[in-house]
Amino acid sequence: MNIQTLRSRTASLALRVAPAAAAVFATASLALAQDGEAASTTTTESSGSVFDVFRDAGAIGMLIVVLSIVALAVIIENFVSLKRDKLAPADLIDEVQALFDEEQYQEAMELCENEPTFFTRVAGAGIAKIGHSFEVIEQAIAEMGDEESIRLHQKIGWLSLIANVAPMMGLLGTVGGMIEAFNTIAESGGQANPAELASGISKALLTTMFGLVVAIPTTASFAFLRNRLVKSVIEIGAIVEDLFERFRPEHTGR
Repeated sequence: MNIQTLRSRTASLALRVAPAAAAVFATASLALAQDGEAASTTTTESSGSVFDVFRDAGAIGMLIVVLSIVALAVIIENFVSLKRDKLAPADLIDEVQALFDEEQYQEAMELCENEPTFFTRVAGAGIAKIGHSFEVIEQAIAEMGDEESIRLHQKIGWLSLIANVAPMMGLLGTVGGMIEAFNTIAESGGQANPAELASGISKALLTTMFGLVVAIPTTASFAFLRNRLVKSVIEIGAIVEDLFERFRPEHTGR
């Protein structure tokens, strides 16, 4: 086979293959374009479905969402304000102890008044009773400690309230959704199709889900904050007790 013949056959083969290759390439390009359009459509539908979920949940579902925002704000505020360093800053403790060592009780009282914290309020109550018997000082410290502890527990008590109200609101939405579904059945004379019942059933399930989604993390946050607060109150109480131990009569020492 000479070179001229080989070139002729090669050119003929190329002419046959080129249309087929072009067809395959065109088919692949079309498939990729369709996949891209499908993905775009899916993304749009998914984006729209999020709004559909909130819309289908109804007014009660939206109230639960608002309640979740309130719960989040309360959790963040308590996480920041109920830290051990916020309730009893280490520098304040050192300053008050230094003033006690120098027997400058009036200056210590002024410091407690100017720097209101859990520690300074409790310590200030004891300083105000210096000159009285140790029992009077101890009682003043205990009463102020209880008062401040109750006040701080009331702050996190809102989380307990939200954790209990959210699932109850979800249950209310569930009952409302089921009533809506049964009303649809009654109005159709028992001939309602599933599509007509879907709205009420969807509302019933969504409000239940919303209530639980809010209640579970809120309950966990409440338990964590309560335990941390109790621990901090006990530690600060021990610090204040040690601070005023110098006023205990020696014959009644522990």
